[in-house]
Formats: sequence, C-alpha cells, structure tokens
Amino acid sequence: MNIKDIAQIANVGVSTVSRVLNGHPDVKDETRAKVLAVIKKNNYIPNNSARVLKQTNTRNIGILVKGVFNPFFSEILKTVSTGVENAGYTMILQHHNNENDIDTLLGFIKEKKLQGVICLGGNFLDLTDEVLAEISTAIVLVSVDSVTRKNLKRCSSISIDNQQASYMAVNYLINNGHHEIGLMLGEVVDFGIGKERYEGYKKALADHHIPFNEKYVLYGGFECKGAYDKTIEFLKKEKQITAIFAISDIMAVGVAKATANLGYTIGKDISIMGFDGMDFATYYEPSIATIKQPKQDMGLRSVDLLLNLLSGKAENAHIFLDVKLVEGGSCQSI
Repeated sequence: MNIKDIAQIANVGVSTVSRVLNGHPDVKDETRAKVLAVIKKNNYIPNNSARVLKQTNTRNIGILVKGVFNPFFSEILKTVSTGVENAGYTMILQHHNNENDIDTLLGFIKEKKLQGVICLGGNFLDLTDEVLAEISTAIVLVSVDSVTRKNLKRCSSISIDNQQASYMAVNYLINNGHHEIGLMLGEVVDFGIGKERYEGYKKALADHHIPFNEKYVLYGGFECKGAYDKTIEFLKKEKQITAIFAISDIMAVGVAKATANLGYTIGKDISIMGFDGMDFATYYEPSIATIKQPKQDMGLRSVDLLLNLLSGKAENAHIFLDVKLVEGGSCQSI
C-alpha cells in the first residue's frame, strides 16, 4: 500500500493525500475525513516512516508486551531491559491489547524506527516470511509457540514446548490417582499457547484411556477473578472433580481461593496445578504445584540472540527451553 493507492481508493489526488498526511490546513474537512478513513482502514503507514527502516544509525530496541499487566512477562522484562541497556541501546517499551498482533508489531517497528524488537507474547499464527520480507528489523518472539513450530526464516523465537509441558502437568495428576480433572484455560479464541496446552491436556487423558469431557474445560480470562468465578460455578455442578489444572499461576490462585471458599481442603479434597512457576505460587498456602518456565533464561537468551542478529554474528533461530515440574502442597495422591 502506497500513497498512490490511498489516493485512488479515496478518489482524490496524490497531492491531496500528501497534504492530509502532513497536516496542511488547505484541505476540506470532508475530504480530510475521507482520506483518513481510507488510511485507517488499510493500516497505511506513511512512506517517510517506512524509509527510516533503511537507516542504520538508530540505537532503538523495542519491547512489545501483550497485555497491560502480566506478571509472567514482567519478570522476563526485568532481565530483558537490563541486557538491552547494558548493550548501549535505547529501550522503547510498549504494552498493548490489540487484536491484530502482527499489525501492531509492524506499526511499532516503523513508528519508533527500531533496529530490533523483542515481543513478549501475542498471537502470530498468521505471520509469514512474506510479511517479514517488507522490513529489515531483527525480531525475537518470546513465548510464542506457533511461530517456533512454523520455523520462519525471517524472525527468531525463544519458547518452551507448551504441549509437552501441559502433558507433563496432567500426567502428574493422573499418576497421583486423579481422573476427573478440570482444565482452566484463558480465552476461547486463544489459538496459540492456550491451544497447545489444551492439546497437551487431551493427549495425557487419551494416553491413559480417560475420556475427554468438554464440560470440564473452563475459561478464566487469564485473571484471578475470572478463574475464581468460573471455579465457583463449575464445582457447584461437577462435584466429582478431584483436580483442576490451570494454564497460568494467576488463574490457579483464583481456582484455589474459590475451592477453599466452597469448603474444600486444597490438596486433600481437590488438587490444583498451575503453570509458569511464579514466586507467589510458592508463597500461597498451601504452595501451588506448577510447571516452572525458565523466565530468566528466556530473557537472557532473547537479548543475546537479538544482539547477535544485529551484529551479524548469528542467523535467525527458533529455540525451545526446558521446563520443570515443581511439586507443592496443592497436589496430593488419592
């Protein structure tokens, strides 16, 4: 999409589009509104912003974080920010909750004149090498399983095998005697990490010949309150449940609180398994069993890889890191 395309769609001259982009006052309000509407609809980024991608003297590295507040990414961010600043780059941090993560990434790169960018989370399922061919910025995606599996050549990624990690969690519960296991997911529309952990849950059940029950799948919106409310509603109906696996520690805390408030003894009556390995899961009473992700290593490896890409010392790569199952008082054998 270029300025000529915008002019043609808006049925105005190229000079008119140029004046709108540069904020000239000699454009009728109606015409200006029409041009701006076309620009917005087509996600057009002015050429002057695109040209800065050819400059090599900027020292800006962007950190794009999915979600305004995500404690898991916050812990990774501490390591990333230190590494970027120690390397002498200027870090530009941007949180977002936009639906289209790919457009957000491309816009962020062009607007901030970034040499490199690290993305923490997001849905990049539709990202292709053809899309990335339009830019020369080094990109490292962290905790984005779908990209790792696609093995794209024009970006890098640091992740874990979310399906296998989820399988590990559910397999642990089953080996401790649990067959009636609820699954707390984040959102119905999650086709990335959530889907991978969902598939790991189902595979563990299948390998142990335990029937999958759609009624056992809940959606807590990746927050304590959502998980709390859904668990209260769920356990009032499904009293046979002996364990719940939440795909984030944040939701596991909500599950635990709801379970306790309903009069169950956590660990004895209902076991709870989380995911991420957050510090607060350890200090919850009882401590919540969880799948611990290597957060610090994710941050260190992502910065190291990005800097090596910028210096020409490395080529794009997709790296899986190992996880660890941390036992806690929230899970017991039955």
